[in-house]
Amino acid sequence: MKGLISWAQGLVISFGGPGLFIVAFLDSSFLSLPEINDILVIWMVTQHKERLIYYATMATLGSTTGCFVLYVLARKGGEALLRKRFNAGRIERGMATVRRYGLLALLVPSILPPPAPFKVFVLLAGVVRVRPLHFALAIGIGRGLRYFGEGLLAVWYGDMALRYIDEHGDQVALATAVLVLVGGASVLWWRRRRPRQAA
Repeated sequence: MKGLISWAQGLVISFGGPGLFIVAFLDSSFLSLPEINDILVIWMVTQHKERLIYYATMATLGSTTGCFVLYVLARKGGEALLRKRFNAGRIERGMATVRRYGLLALLVPSILPPPAPFKVFVLLAGVVRVRPLHFALAIGIGRGLRYFGEGLLAVWYGDMALRYIDEHGDQVALATAVLVLVGGASVLWWRRRRPRQAA
């Protein structure tokens, strides 16, 4: 893990924002680099607080692009891969969740830190053919909330932000996910109630 962090940190030091994009892209597509993006966003913002928006945006775009690559691959035949790696019952339940809740089923996992499952929802979204624009919006909003939130912590707490995320990151992410769930559930309830009122 330390070797991966050193490699990613070296890449980001050399290339700045584009380095963050590359690391986030790789983590969200072909590799698994848990929490490295979070550490790098916080570290880069503590070095250059005025670049918070730039760094958080690059990490968000990289992650969204990486997820989109997985999504496209899943649309072209991801169900067979899922059935090889996961229990059939879990896949069916996962697909039902994505079909029922759509954007929320992607948005909430995209905010939560590891070890919460995320890539499986990206693959499921491709299999059930969530609309590409809806998919990109959900991932972009979720990852944006995560990386911009971490950037703000870096501005407010400086180097202590890494320790804060290490000690309280799960609670912060969970609280944000709950707020998103409540907001999304409210929107769904309001949409279902409108046709009844119109009738």
